[in-house]
Amino acid sequence: MDRYPYSQLWGICRREKIMRQSEKRSSLLRQRLAFTSVIVLVYIVGRCIPLYGVDFSAYAGRKADVQALLVQTISGDINRCSLFALGISPYMMGSILVQMFFACRKIWSKSKVSPKKMNRAILTLTLLFAALQAFFQAQSLLLNVPESMLSPARMICGLEMVTGAMLIVWLVGRNKRYGFGKQTILIYVNILDGMASTLNGHGIRELAFPLVFAAELVVITLIMEGAEFRIPVQRISIHNIYADKNYLAVKLNPVGVMPIMFSTAFFMLPQLMVQGLFYLFPDSGRIAWWYENLNLTRPLGIVIYIAVIYLLTLGFALLFISPGDITEQLMKSGDSILNLHAGRDTKRYLVGKVCRISLFGATVMGVCMGLPMFLQYYRGWNQALMMFPTSAMILTGIWYSLYQEYLAVRSYDCYRPFI
Repeated sequence: MDRYPYSQLWGICRREKIMRQSEKRSSLLRQRLAFTSVIVLVYIVGRCIPLYGVDFSAYAGRKADVQALLVQTISGDINRCSLFALGISPYMMGSILVQMFFACRKIWSKSKVSPKKMNRAILTLTLLFAALQAFFQAQSLLLNVPESMLSPARMICGLEMVTGAMLIVWLVGRNKRYGFGKQTILIYVNILDGMASTLNGHGIRELAFPLVFAAELVVITLIMEGAEFRIPVQRISIHNIYADKNYLAVKLNPVGVMPIMFSTAFFMLPQLMVQGLFYLFPDSGRIAWWYENLNLTRPLGIVIYIAVIYLLTLGFALLFISPGDITEQLMKSGDSILNLHAGRDTKRYLVGKVCRISLFGATVMGVCMGLPMFLQYYRGWNQALMMFPTSAMILTGIWYSLYQEYLAVRSYDCYRPFI
């Protein structure tokens, strides 16, 4: 005779299955953290692998300017002479151009684009930008090789940099699927490295003002990330006390610090064009003027950089919040914004509201980024110290998004099935 009735055996098996599922789910957070740790370790090791023939003694004692410090956030080491010298800048330039193209195409065509086709386009542009950046970066490398081997050595360095850039794209893809933070985790590593080198190279008295300014920017960033603007919504399916508590939430800084990270990559596009023209026409005075002034250490470059922040903030907000899609969803469900007609009036209101909120957020970020740059130019203050507060602001924004992702995965781990 069986020891347990059939119903009890079924219940025991069911409980064991639930326990196995719970254990598997609870390990998801640890698995993602462990995988991202491996990705970061590989990235750090790649930043320490030197390019062929690089003369490191020539780079000793060189001070980084604003351009180098900002580019380091999306590239590799500060001197850009390692295997990962290009960092994720080619990938970011390729992805932003593809997203802009398909976003504009969506206005005229309702046909959807497959993710496979979009990824193929991003990889193609990434390889193109990596090749261009590697070519120009190889020309500026300080190599310790014989004169007869100089051209082959630069070619080898260029191939190494392109290989490193594509390896980073693969690492980012793996981290998107199995880890935390997507590509921002690599930016986090770059910023921490730059801030650590700044702290080690200066005394307490020199760091007093940058640290106070950085603390203020951190507070401003946290307020901008946590605050939200609420648009009241009337939902026909809710007829209880919660009917008056429905709203659409729009962050005071709709897309966080993402425009700052992408603006550096976007700013490098005209720089690549000017570098190419200067390489082809070195005797042109007009091209030489643009080559000298299209830099973040010059007023023209600073103004263009801040303008790019405004454009990207507005574009990303309209792309990710998508007032048109929200309007369509409200019409399909029969819901509406209070005191507004569905359709065109709602879309016009949402577009205006998103634009005003985005411009406010862009103004705050533009002041926080532009003020240190202008101070170092007109006052002659130390460039590394002046960029320390902005690095702290970017670091805080990335940390906040990583923390939100961590909370989402942890909440999923805490979930238990009902049956």
